[in-house]
Amino acid sequence: MQGTERAAVKPGMKVLVVQKQDQRSGALTEGVVQSLLTKSPHHPHGIKVRLESGVVGRVKEIVEG
Repeated sequence: MQGTERAAVKPGMKVLVVQKQDQRSGALTEGVVQSLLTKSPHHPHGIKVRLESGVVGRVKEIVEG
């Protein structure tokens, strides 16, 4: 499932995000959403979130709700 819609991403979900420094390589980081940082309802590159580990990135895929 894609992470471009804010309504689809909720705290506590397990997601795959791409960090700013990994955008060129496309390396994904798995984690659990702590908070949503994007305010708009839709973002073409993915909703920006902070994971419980402190990592900030854009959601590329929702692993499980």
